[in-house]
Amino acid sequence: MISFHTDILPLKNELYRLALRITMNAAEAEDVVQETMMKVWNRREQWNQIESIEAFCLTICRNLSLDKMRRMDNQTQSLDAAYDPKDQGVAANPEEQAVQRDRIQLVRQLINMLPEKQRSCMQLRDMEGKSYKDIAAILDITEEQVKVNIFRARQTIKERFQKIENNEKMKK
Repeated sequence: MISFHTDILPLKNELYRLALRITMNAAEAEDVVQETMMKVWNRREQWNQIESIEAFCLTICRNLSLDKMRRMDNQTQSLDAAYDPKDQGVAANPEEQAVQRDRIQLVRQLINMLPEKQRSCMQLRDMEGKSYKDIAAILDITEEQVKVNIFRARQTIKERFQKIENNEKMKK
């Protein structure tokens, strides 16, 4: 038996992170999570027929986020609002901490520049820890497509990061 309080409500942070990754706007992500919870609640009669309530919730969240992005047509905002310096490892000195923050910000910007499907696959795998099977169900693609999208996303970020780092070294 699926319970809203024990099975669905605990997913709200995960839903928020997914919505934030897609909308790149904290307020919009909160709205998406609220809409997701309402849609899931309104379909409570179907819960017991659903194989994975988590995948069901994440799929609704993703679709609502994409719809909101199409309506907003505002893809220029970054995840700066989601940046939390406490998440960083403790560097030896303030200069190293600043360099680390800059690198993390650069990686976030590079992630934000990825195509939506690659960004979503990477978010669900690397940040949410989802299995390829779960990601495939959430995004309605094959597991092979998930693997390809993650591989391409990682390669793109790695190449762009190295190119930028090399350009910075040449300037010095």
